[in-house]
Amino acid sequence: MLPLPGACNPGCSADGGTTVMRQSSDGPARPRAARTSKGVSRRGFLRGVGTTAIGAGAGAMAAGPLGIAAEAQEPERGAVQLPGNFGRMFPNLPAFARTSPALTEALTDIGKPGGLLDAQDNLAAGPINLITDPTLSVNNRDNTTHTAGTTFFGQFLDHDLTFDTTSPLNVPTEPTRTPNARTPVLDLDSLYGGGPMASPQLYQSSDRAKLRIESGGQFEDVPRDANGRAVIGDPRNDENLIISGLQAAMILFHNRVVDRVRSQGWTFWPVVFSEARKRVLNHYQWIVVKEFLPQIVGRSLVDDILRRGRRYYRPTTGAFMPVEFQGAAYRFGHSMVRPSYRANLAGDDGQPFFGFIFDPAGQGQADPVDLRGGARAARRFIGWQTFFDFGDGNMRPNKRIDTKLSTPLFDLPLGTISSGDPPTSLAVRNLLRHVTWSQPSGQAIARAIGAAPLSRGDLSELSGYGIGLDANTPLWYYILKEAQVRTDGLTLGPVGGRIVAEVFIGVLQLDAISYLNQPNWRPSLPARSGSVTGDFRMVDLLTYARVDPASRGQ
Repeated sequence: MLPLPGACNPGCSADGGTTVMRQSSDGPARPRAARTSKGVSRRGFLRGVGTTAIGAGAGAMAAGPLGIAAEAQEPERGAVQLPGNFGRMFPNLPAFARTSPALTEALTDIGKPGGLLDAQDNLAAGPINLITDPTLSVNNRDNTTHTAGTTFFGQFLDHDLTFDTTSPLNVPTEPTRTPNARTPVLDLDSLYGGGPMASPQLYQSSDRAKLRIESGGQFEDVPRDANGRAVIGDPRNDENLIISGLQAAMILFHNRVVDRVRSQGWTFWPVVFSEARKRVLNHYQWIVVKEFLPQIVGRSLVDDILRRGRRYYRPTTGAFMPVEFQGAAYRFGHSMVRPSYRANLAGDDGQPFFGFIFDPAGQGQADPVDLRGGARAARRFIGWQTFFDFGDGNMRPNKRIDTKLSTPLFDLPLGTISSGDPPTSLAVRNLLRHVTWSQPSGQAIARAIGAAPLSRGDLSELSGYGIGLDANTPLWYYILKEAQVRTDGLTLGPVGGRIVAEVFIGVLQLDAISYLNQPNWRPSLPARSGSVTGDFRMVDLLTYARVDPASRGQ
């Protein structure tokens, strides 16, 4: 899933960051087309790994050996940061632990089914009862300040920024030498690919300004090849039904904006496409800053960074994705996933379609009983009133950000793992990823940004492993526990919030054509009311795309 997220003077870092990770000015700089170490563009690299394959998510990386006894690898000092590769936000902080079989065993135990992180939802009660009866998920509390769609919009954003296809699980790897197959910019390359000329398979042959869209029987579906594989800019956007539905909605949104541009007198298709894409990007970026980030980190932190500047994410050579974000902080969204959802209200022979997010019983079924992606059937579409608030009382909330993950996430379908190999527990994969990147501990980053670290008592459940994880905690686990302790799980805490907010705002500020670098830009598309209000939210985007409840008639 979501993965669906640091004080000193500008130009310095409380962790003593190296010169190459800083810049003297926060002025915008559009990154050049970044390349991998072999000279292949990131979009070309993504095309090389397959833009029509389903389910590359749940880590999108190859699994490595789980019992290695390698020497600990500390972060490299003075490594040259390339915009096309991953990097570090806190390059001088040491790894949270030395690599060892004991560490692998502890991390695997923490993340195992039935372990510390498993909410132990009563799956036997079925997907409907788990939505309607909170007593069946006493360890998995709702967050009524978020809608269920927040998770999947966050996942969509992740797939616009990061895609690691090369680093091995649980094997120390230097991020500055590891290519990011996504552009580290909110430019919707997961939607547009390389554009109509470089990625013609994504566009209509009769109208190259528009993206391809197909029907699933009742409503829209992403285009698919003869084998049912999604033909889209990022294969991970078909790993579950909800994000696949969001990809289809974004396609329809772009196509409607194309119609609007043409209605205003633009005719030459390349110009029409370019203008439509610019408008789509600006409205999408506005939603990130004005709606999504305040839900996740709090409005005050967003306003503080916009007003006073970033303190720790300060690239000198163009935007890049720090592994503290990609491999830890932004995986907070896994805690927000519900065990089951109502996909739509009347798609299943006139009845609602309920399903677990993943259910082993769905494996191999043409029309799976669960909400996995990679399948087409008439009932497999999203009724968005469950996921965003259209004011009709049908919206459902997220789960809280805490150290409990919904039980289906501990038995992922192998099709959602790019290598097709175990471990199938998402929590185990997240924790072993800390070894891959030699991540710093949450406590070390808290001290570096001047935040009070969690106490060992706050993390006492980790003390029994006997290797000091309660004092030097894996960053992802720390961020979940920090949110639980500091905000009761409603938003991220100081460490998680700082990392997530600075990266999102930073990639926009470093993009010369983002809306943040267009003085006085305001949304020009109409809101749900039909009027241009100068604001734009997800319900407005879905309404403009004509996938809202009123347009569907259900």
